[in-house]
Amino acid sequence: MINVTKWMNWEGGIDLVAVTAPNMQMPNLIVHLGRMVNTPAGNAASGMILWQPDPTAAPAVMGFVSTSKDVGAYFGPNIFADTPFEHAPVLDAKISIEINEHTAVAKCSTSGYDFEVTMSNFSKPYLINRPPAAMPPFYQQGVEIHATDVVLKINGEVINIIIPSVGITGGPASVVSPNGVYAR
Repeated sequence: MINVTKWMNWEGGIDLVAVTAPNMQMPNLIVHLGRMVNTPAGNAASGMILWQPDPTAAPAVMGFVSTSKDVGAYFGPNIFADTPFEHAPVLDAKISIEINEHTAVAKCSTSGYDFEVTMSNFSKPYLINRPPAAMPPFYQQGVEIHATDVVLKINGEVINIIIPSVGITGGPASVVSPNGVYAR
């Protein structure tokens, strides 16, 4: 029997993966946040941000964001090991997420940037149970709600984005996740 020792779960999550140009092969935007994320290292509002406005340059912002350094430092070596995010830095952040039946609004301020994602036009909630894959290399379970209308603002400016049909977690690239778990 294999014991699960590396895990995280969350409440009040949002996940957006997008590109800013139709010819891009890889996402240059990831906003993946939880209102409360629980880990063996502690509990805090946390997630990950990738913002690479110029795909030929280094990202402007890339790392695990958290209101707790200990929780933020847990993700790379424990959940995202063997991925491009394994050694991502931990960035201090202010995170707020409000979800109701019509909209979900997530705000994250980190590294001199203010990210705001507003999602609406939701599907019915559905359960997920995804096995590990090359990316992501962990089990995923939880509840997702696909959002078909998304507005992204960075530093108050609306950014034009293209949302692919499938995100990096294997499901839709714009979801609200009321709760869920990643485990290895």
